[in-house]
Amino acid sequence: MTDDTPVSYQAAVHGSPVLTASGTKMGTLEHVLEIPDLDIFEGIVIGTHHGLRFVAADQLALITRSFIRCSIDDEQAAQLPAPDGPPVYKVDALADSGHNLHDVLGRMFGRPHWKREHD
Repeated sequence: MTDDTPVSYQAAVHGSPVLTASGTKMGTLEHVLEIPDLDIFEGIVIGTHHGLRFVAADQLALITRSFIRCSIDDEQAAQLPAPDGPPVYKVDALADSGHNLHDVLGRMFGRPHWKREHD
């Protein structure tokens, strides 16, 4: 953690470690929850060994390019809720990029491979 210059949530890096107030790593950044058109920042979703967890914007103390520090302690971090709402999907751009029959047919018929990010 060499760079602790604060940045906007929009510059947060996917996969950055998310730390508690004491500096304990509780997970990694999966994605930012925002409504860009309204400039609303809801919080972040982190990947933990217990699955995905939601951290509200008011629980974040510092966002940098190399880590995110929360204002919650280790005990509160263990009680974070799972994100709710509709599932999020994204297209896997590298799908069907190989040379086996499955990939060749996928390219011929142009079918996208959607991957579910979370529930």
